[in-house]
Amino acid sequence: MSKTYHIFISHSWKYSDAYEKLIKLLDKAENFTYCDYSVPEDDPIKGAKTDAQLKAAIKEQMSHASVVLILAGVYSTYSKWINKEIDLAQNGFNNPKPIIAIQPWGAEKTSSVVKAAADKVVGWNTNSIVNAIKELG
Repeated sequence: MSKTYHIFISHSWKYSDAYEKLIKLLDKAENFTYCDYSVPEDDPIKGAKTDAQLKAAIKEQMSHASVVLILAGVYSTYSKWINKEIDLAQNGFNNPKPIIAIQPWGAEKTSSVVKAAADKVVGWNTNSIVNAIKELG
């Protein structure tokens, strides 16, 4: 029986197409089972009225994950939530969550903030992403 990897994908809802494409890549991966604890646009956190409540709810979601994936498009640098999620992964738990930065396919510019925080940086490639999750997760 294969291991199920518990992941949290940090992404911007403005660029949810990248999130959807990543899920499709992971779904097609052979010999790889995962459980996604992300907060997709079609299933937002309900009841969080303040940033503090939202951060607490994101921390709860992230607590189930063994690894955090961050789409490292240049927009990530300007997202306050991605920066908060990096901080949560690194400092919000007794054992920091490893961060995998995924460079978007065809992107010439990637977020230096995300890459600096990452334990591993991989390209937009199913095997690279899955191998990084297996290694760190």
